[in-house]
Amino acid sequence: MKIALGVSGGIAAYKAAEIVRLLQDRGIRVQVVMTAAAQEFVRPLTFAALSGEKVITSMFGSGSGDEANVESAIEHIAIAQAIDALLVAPATADVLARFAQGIANDFLSTLYLATTAPVVVAPAMNVNMWNHAATQANLEILRKRGVRIVEPGHGYLACGMTGAGRLAENETIVAAVMEALGASQDLAGETVLVTAGPTREKIDPVRYLTNRSSGRMGYAIAEAALRRGARVLLVSGPTAITAPEAAEVTQVETAEEMLAAVLKLLPESTVVIKTAAVADFRPKAAAAQKIKRKGEMTLELEPTADILAEVARRKTSQVIVGFAAETENVLENARKKLASKSLDAIVVNDVSREGVGFDSDRNAATIISQSEVVEVPETSKWEVAHRVLDQVVKLRKHRNTVVR
Repeated sequence: MKIALGVSGGIAAYKAAEIVRLLQDRGIRVQVVMTAAAQEFVRPLTFAALSGEKVITSMFGSGSGDEANVESAIEHIAIAQAIDALLVAPATADVLARFAQGIANDFLSTLYLATTAPVVVAPAMNVNMWNHAATQANLEILRKRGVRIVEPGHGYLACGMTGAGRLAENETIVAAVMEALGASQDLAGETVLVTAGPTREKIDPVRYLTNRSSGRMGYAIAEAALRRGARVLLVSGPTAITAPEAAEVTQVETAEEMLAAVLKLLPESTVVIKTAAVADFRPKAAAAQKIKRKGEMTLELEPTADILAEVARRKTSQVIVGFAAETENVLENARKKLASKSLDAIVVNDVSREGVGFDSDRNAATIISQSEVVEVPETSKWEVAHRVLDQVVKLRKHRNTVVR
């Protein structure tokens, strides 16, 4: 997911650097667009270094030649189509006026007119400018057009006056952006420990036991939790997908390594969601050399550690959610696992169905807790992730209510 952050000219422009970091913490890519006045307060290099993206500073690029100019001339259209939201922080009275009147005389104002994505503005200015009838009229126009206004705070202003006009707190601005993106911040303050992917149990130096798990479900939960404001600790078996940048990732290979990593991180967590498909068995003794083909052979196996049961045994106040991949007696087996391992909830899916579960971007699941059963019809794993997190939020609220 990507947003454009418009930075306009004002002393509060320096605060936009922290907004970039907070958005990145939630897994959001940020491309900064600066007005000419903003560049008098903060150098574009600052935002380039923080965001890892090109910073747009003018309507037409600095390159020479017709090709460079043509590319720059249509860049606002390309960015307008690529972003999921436009945030302007700080938004000066001048920017608000140009947005309200449809004046497109720089990259930011042109981008505003060109995008159909949600728009959030966080005004910052002198108290008299904020209270002026023209500014308030422009704000009313923008509100009627669906622009989200993050009201400025009251306090001591850079100009020496006191009153409304201070840029809202960065967390408040980011929360408004996440709401515009459809991701509430209901997991803010939580530390979510997610396990994902398969494990590999060594047979010999070139062979191992594993399963079909791609890690997509766990990675989707990790990213969705970040979007909803959580700190995410991701313990991942071998996968071919890229982890969310803001997640704190521990890479493991075997069930034993995953158990050690999870137990180490457990005291830091408030929620544990165990999506990993851990191998149930491993070779009793791995061969030191490659096993040669000599006809039939017998491979003696032993059970691996039951990570979920161990986590449930050691938990303090954490909410523990397990996953179960079943091929028969799906709900019956899931309920047994829920009870035997003292889980708060279990997410079960029938992996015998074609097109869902392993090796797929889609899933269908049933979320079972002590008090309810929630059916999630076939949809994307991203949507399943949010339905699981919805249940986590309910479980946390219930637990907090009981504790009080």
